[in-house]
Amino acid sequence: MAEIGLVGLGVMGGRMAKRLLDAGHRLSGYNRTRSKAEWLIEAGMRWADTPREVAEEAEITISMVTDSRALRAIVNGPDGILAGLGDGKLYVDMSTVSPAESRELARRVAERGARMLDAPVSGSVATLEEGNLAIMVGGATEDVERALPVLRDIGPKVTHVGGNGQAALVKIAANLNLAVQMLAFSEAVLLTERGGIPRETAVEALLSGVIASPMLKYRGPFVLQEPQEAWFDVNMMQKDLLLALEAGRQQDVPLPTTAVANEFLTAARAMGMDKRDFAALFEVLARMAGIER
Repeated sequence: MAEIGLVGLGVMGGRMAKRLLDAGHRLSGYNRTRSKAEWLIEAGMRWADTPREVAEEAEITISMVTDSRALRAIVNGPDGILAGLGDGKLYVDMSTVSPAESRELARRVAERGARMLDAPVSGSVATLEEGNLAIMVGGATEDVERALPVLRDIGPKVTHVGGNGQAALVKIAANLNLAVQMLAFSEAVLLTERGGIPRETAVEALLSGVIASPMLKYRGPFVLQEPQEAWFDVNMMQKDLLLALEAGRQQDVPLPTTAVANEFLTAARAMGMDKRDFAALFEVLARMAGIER
């Protein structure tokens, strides 16, 4: 088993760390808030005081943080991941950031004599815990092959999509679908409810038909009862949609449904729902229709 390091032990990163521990890997980890990592320390993870310390000790360092600003905070500076990288080391960033930023980071990693992959994930807390997470990977083939056993202990489906930054692009393309699907599903539920069909019945009927994508099967029921802890909040989703809209502008690809979903996320933030799961899109639309949740 390789010596693995993981920086970013939040909702997804922490559960990834637990899967690696359960698979028998030696794991060190760092999180900005240590208290959130205590359960992993009790499970056998060695705590590191800085991201640099993680990278210095690990053969393969993984990061999983919320956005570009958080990524820059853990990779830069004297205590950052870059400072701990060197010849023969592999760095795998599983965050969702812009393809351009990921490629630039890969260039800086190479200057340290190390190699980098971008490997964002497709799925939720539920799919991760069930062992069904899908991972997209960008980078050199030999680096993907080296990381493959570790990545498969996180999720069984690993797809090499191209060079550095290409997996980040696929992840953005995947995530724009999540918001668009959730908004369309909310429209369907509210339309049937206004027509006299109980919400619970409408949800059951809709999720038994052809529209029931894997995402809707686990998030569709949130229109009945939201989770106590957001799986992926409004701010995070809007961050990804803005990345998608920027990529569309750069590549001359119109993204009309993405743009509409983005406006509804802005409305959710204006209504104070920014920390709620992005399934709150349903409540935004319900309020506009004068329907109580």
